Amino acid sequence: MAATSISSATNKLTDQSLPIPLHATAAGPPATRLSFSNSSISLQKLAISANSRNLRSGVSAAAAVSVLKTARESEQASKPRNSDPAVKSPKPTILVSEKLGEAGLDLLRSYGEVECLYNLSPEDLCARIGEFDALIVRSGTKVTRQVFEAAKGKLKVVGRAGVGIDNVDLQAATELGCLVVNAPTANTIAAAEHGIALLAAMARNVAQADASMKAGKWQRNKYVGVSLVGKTLAIMGFGKVGSEVARRAKGLGMHVIAHDPYAPADRARALGVELVSFDQAISTADFVSLHMPLTPTTNKIFNDATFAKMKKGVRIINVARGGVIDEDALVRALDEGIVAQAALDVFTEEPPSKDSKLVQHENVTVTPHLGASTKEAQEGVAVEIAEAVVGALRGELSATAVNAPMVPPEVLSELAPYVTLAEKLGKLGVQLVAGGSGIQSVKVVYGSSRDSDNLDTRLLRAMIIKGIIEPISDAHINLVNADFIAKQKGIRISEEKLAVDSSPENPIDSIQVQISNVGSKFESALLDNGNISIEGRVKDGMPHLTRVGAFSVDVSLEGNLILCRQVDQPGMIGTVGSILGESNVNVSFMSVSRTVKRVKAIMAIGVDEAPNKETLKKIGEVPAVEEFVFLDL
Repeated sequence: MAATSISSATNKLTDQSLPIPLHATAAGPPATRLSFSNSSISLQKLAISANSRNLRSGVSAAAAVSVLKTARESEQASKPRNSDPAVKSPKPTILVSEKLGEAGLDLLRSYGEVECLYNLSPEDLCARIGEFDALIVRSGTKVTRQVFEAAKGKLKVVGRAGVGIDNVDLQAATELGCLVVNAPTANTIAAAEHGIALLAAMARNVAQADASMKAGKWQRNKYVGVSLVGKTLAIMGFGKVGSEVARRAKGLGMHVIAHDPYAPADRARALGVELVSFDQAISTADFVSLHMPLTPTTNKIFNDATFAKMKKGVRIINVARGGVIDEDALVRALDEGIVAQAALDVFTEEPPSKDSKLVQHENVTVTPHLGASTKEAQEGVAVEIAEAVVGALRGELSATAVNAPMVPPEVLSELAPYVTLAEKLGKLGVQLVAGGSGIQSVKVVYGSSRDSDNLDTRLLRAMIIKGIIEPISDAHINLVNADFIAKQKGIRISEEKLAVDSSPENPIDSIQVQISNVGSKFESALLDNGNISIEGRVKDGMPHLTRVGAFSVDVSLEGNLILCRQVDQPGMIGTVGSILGESNVNVSFMSVSRTVKRVKAIMAIGVDEAPNKETLKKIGEVPAVEEFVFLDL
């Protein structure tokens, strides 16, 4: 069987495929022209896909119908009403519902008819939205399903001037064929500078001393600060903002360490930063600066248990997301002296209540979410979002799109059963990774009887990247931005096709995901070459895990999964099953694979509920269990 590289084949521009932007240049991310008239990409092939969750629920077909309708209407609208060449196509109409920098407005006006209507009520927005091709918002305007439905197919793009898109109903946008773009890069320097400003102000009690003097006091002895030189700063989240904070902290003479499971080690080394584990970062730092996204994994990750592991007298800065800190736990840590001071720009609820114990605490310095509030950043965001919106109205798509154009409908229909398999293999893979070095290299091997030119794997690759990155990132992974974000996070994705003898009616026989140069929480998942390896197939329309490392298994990828390596001896299934049963954890399936009789075996157990820590501890204490891992699917 021959393995063939297909990474280049899947990026060709033909009338059957849509190219994926892979790189960003100094002038910004590249754009792919999607013409609604005659071009190399036929109109019938163009569609906007639902996000991955919707692909499984079938709304992608509705999205395809919707966007094709919108595209045809746009094509008709763009044609002159008569043959007179002097008659120009009408300019697109753009609604700006919140204040935007003049540079951005000028760019928009150069392309379309712009109307600025601020402080619209939800009812007024719904009443007017049907007049516009594009809508630009900040964080104050809620773009709900009602807004998209009220547009009646006229609205083609929503631009969010900033990073977060919590105020935009992405599912509704995708279903109704509306592209959503954001402006994720222009705020980077402003946020980093604000983090450093809070760091220095907190260390020297600037805010407290200022308030004291304005109250007529002169308390030099009370406000003795601490020096930054030689202190250890832990940066939690080493992305764009975290990296810029590190540069500036190094200039202040600080020793900088960082934790980020996806940060490339070479990039950290180039900045003189050491990548460490989460526990090592929080336990050794004098200052902790938070730059992580708010995800289910990071929600309240800084809690009582986390604070208990920190150095007594640690100081905390947060210019990321308020929800990553359990605010009540932080107040307790401040009162107990575990945390000496905190400097916060973001809060779980914004604005926080006037009587908030955290805001009113004497050892806390606060600002009202000013991280992006510089004149330069505001202008940068305005230009970035204006360029994205204008590009979208021209039929261009860039890596700032947060919902995706889909592959041709016939390809999507064919690959639909494998979409869930691909995402779950990625999600399993990242949960098996141990240590703080981060994922840098992923190889995907597709077993197929088809040749590379007849195997479009872009969607599957995007779903694997989604499974790997999204669990601990705020990135929205889709077909447009998957490769771009993987590259941005230093993850190299390679693909191979392994020729197998299977029915040509099935595009894929198997998908194998290998992760290189990382440790594993489950050593049995490692191949002889040291790579974590998991493999799956679709059986009866359902995704199955069929191989872990060198061990064959057969378990349905639904619910949750426990993998155990054990001594191959009688009674093991009953022993582990009884422990789960005593904790009211229902076993949905079980598979056992062994190397040599009575020597070693791998047991894969599907469970409907997540076992508690005590139950997992009991499994680990079974003498014949050599290692085990719980995986959330």
